[in-house]
Amino acid sequence: MSRKNGRRRKPMGEINVVPYIDVTLVLLIIFMITTPLLQTGVKVDLPEAESAVVEPKNDPPLVLTIHKEPAGDYKYYIMCCDKEQEPIEREEVDGKVSAILAEKPETQVLIEADRDVDYGTVVTMMAGLKNSGVPNVGLLTRPEEN
Repeated sequence: MSRKNGRRRKPMGEINVVPYIDVTLVLLIIFMITTPLLQTGVKVDLPEAESAVVEPKNDPPLVLTIHKEPAGDYKYYIMCCDKEQEPIEREEVDGKVSAILAEKPETQVLIEADRDVDYGTVVTMMAGLKNSGVPNVGLLTRPEEN
């Protein structure tokens, strides 16, 4: 220990908390900025029990079908307003759905996908529909055979 005028210095028994406060404030600011970014996503309402049959509203639903070809490519189809199912390019889906919902805003939107379609492809489709203004997206399933 250093000596000054021949006396020993007493050790300081206090903790300097200023650096801890600085770190805490920086973390608070980081969390305040990142929290709104984490709240975006696709809202999926999972059933708690066996799914029930959903009756369509007044108008027939708009059904988007994702079909996986044997070569591994995906083909997209759209069916709406009692028309036949017609092929559509993936890039055209959001615009077509927006146009249909502009005419009939109460139209239900459902996605029908093959069992072999990747989960990410279905979620990407749902996110695209959500971004184009679809309030709720449903998934079509087949009843379980016993």
